[in-house]
Amino acid sequence: MNRRFVVAVLLAIAVAMGGAVGAGAPVTGDGLRFEITFAASARSEAVTGRVYVAISRESTLQRPPIQQASPTGVPLFGKAVEALRPGETVIIDGSAFGHPLQSLRDLPEGEYWVQAFVNVYDKFARADGHTIWLHMDQWEGQQWNRSPGNLYSEPARMRIDPASGGAVKLVCDKTIPRIDVPADTEYVKHIKFASATLSKWWGHPIFLGATVLLPKDYDKHPGVKYPVNYIQGHFSTQPPGGFGRGQEFDRFWLAENTPRFLYVTLQHPSPYYDDSYGVNSANNGPYGDAISQELIPAVEEKFRAIREPWARQLSGGSTGGWIALAQQILYPDFYGGTWASCPDSVDFRYHQIVNIYDDANAYWKDMGWMRVERPNQRQPDGNIRSMMKDENWYELVVGDRSRSGGQ
Repeated sequence: MNRRFVVAVLLAIAVAMGGAVGAGAPVTGDGLRFEITFAASARSEAVTGRVYVAISRESTLQRPPIQQASPTGVPLFGKAVEALRPGETVIIDGSAFGHPLQSLRDLPEGEYWVQAFVNVYDKFARADGHTIWLHMDQWEGQQWNRSPGNLYSEPARMRIDPASGGAVKLVCDKTIPRIDVPADTEYVKHIKFASATLSKWWGHPIFLGATVLLPKDYDKHPGVKYPVNYIQGHFSTQPPGGFGRGQEFDRFWLAENTPRFLYVTLQHPSPYYDDSYGVNSANNGPYGDAISQELIPAVEEKFRAIREPWARQLSGGSTGGWIALAQQILYPDFYGGTWASCPDSVDFRYHQIVNIYDDANAYWKDMGWMRVERPNQRQPDGNIRSMMKDENWYELVVGDRSRSGGQ
């Protein structure tokens, strides 16, 4: 299921989120605490960002504890830091906000795998006068626990008894390596560049990209130009339609009777999320203009597109459906049509299942003598996977001030 942006309004959160900390932060109480540092060998510069500890009952090479954190995943606890230098200690104890356990005090005694992690923020001196710190996407699609440049410790197995207290020292001495743009193939091509429009607005280099699937016999007809289907969606550098996986779509795309056109996905991650929603925004910048004035012209110039509105089609589902609809509405003379499937909410009167104008609370519905929690995800058979509060509380652990990288 695609992630959908969750209501973060009308929130009656009465939990202490904690401020930014540096070295020598005081320990509150005598309970369990994690003393986390990062090594100069992993990063020599100071860090403004967020430090976490994840706790799991199991750990594998593919799924260490930090990769198991999610709205319904393992316990995760986080704390903001400012100008934290290598070797300085951050303390995560019972006062640190967590999810699904709100405090380390709630952790049952037992054998666990623990892992520390550092999420590095960058400084953005924006053109609107605001200077803010956010995690800069590194072409991973705002996945904080997989983002290049972030730091982590190797998982450690230990017995934990919060009632007995004690200090656990963890050192983040590993750095996630960079991600390169995938290599081009016969049919799949990539572009990536710094947007002049967005970089000026954000006061920091902001990148745009595209993955282009060429039609059959593209190279055999150098004089032919093609219409384009711009399929919208979350960040991905994979080929449109899942091309290259040997599935039915490959046979369709390479069939003699398949209409010839360029099939294109766009990459426009923002410092807030894995896609910008493709529109101009007071808090996210002029992504709509950058896409229509920089990114699409770059695609169409390089790949022999028919540069006319009738030849530009939009499609997408879920968040991609919202973007496809918004692009057509806001730039009606630039595109020739849109197929928007199951789009994200276009009316905040029914935002998922919340009317943000009239409802007193996004997490539950007041029934008079009782309160009924609102679900966030439901399986086809009706079983509820998570509640509205679960996704929002998890994101608050990952990052305050909308810095979670989530919707």
